[in-house]
Amino acid sequence: MKDLNNKVVWLTGASSGIGEAMAYAFVAEGAKLILSSRRESELERVKSNCPAESQDNIKILTIDLADAASLEDKCKTAESLFGQIDVLVNNGGISQRDRVINTKIEVDRELMEINYFGSIALTKNVLPGMVERQQGHHVVITSATGIISTPLRSSYAASKHALHGFYDSLRSEHHDDNIKVTIVCPGYVKTNISINARMGSGEKQNSMDDAQANGLSPEFVANKIIRSIKKDKLEVYIGGLKEVAGIYLKRFVPTLFAKVVRKTNVT
Repeated sequence: MKDLNNKVVWLTGASSGIGEAMAYAFVAEGAKLILSSRRESELERVKSNCPAESQDNIKILTIDLADAASLEDKCKTAESLFGQIDVLVNNGGISQRDRVINTKIEVDRELMEINYFGSIALTKNVLPGMVERQQGHHVVITSATGIISTPLRSSYAASKHALHGFYDSLRSEHHDDNIKVTIVCPGYVKTNISINARMGSGEKQNSMDDAQANGLSPEFVANKIIRSIKKDKLEVYIGGLKEVAGIYLKRFVPTLFAKVVRKTNVT
């Protein structure tokens, strides 16, 4: 099993939810950590919650995944903080809650820009250093929706499906360079993702879905993710019975899945 002690981990979406829980889990493993999101004050809060002895091994780097022009320089800065990136965890992103017919194309573009293009831009920029060192690990937090598209998630599902396509190719292309890729597909997790989800107009939903409120704890999910990274898992599903069963139903009995998902309450 992989030892994360002293490994340099760059974690996006680190200011809340699964990202915040992963930050604490990585610190417990002895990793050197770069925390990124847009909200510096929240990143400072997460850092301050970590043990005093770990503070020198935690750096903060604000990042806006929607600002494509800034990402190359942000990657250079990230690599300079500890000299390299051993594990990149692409966790930052936003969701959506509306029907296709009501969703403006600008919303589709925003989700693709943040969830897909933002993530792969970071990967493309840190990959050369990993290849040169012949070691590196890319972890991408997609979603069960990256496999099982449901109603009210067209933009979100599309962005997550795209991540699967990209990172599966990356894994096969750089296998001989000892580059690892772990695709993580959580189901419902009790975070603010549904509160911040985009409606068709582009406005935030500003309410938590019942399914989200009754979801798994971020701490449980974070610990599962860390274990998957340490075991170099290719793809992992973390969710309740409904989400995980849906993944396998879609894979093996797609016609039945199509009937079931039409009647499923996804909020």
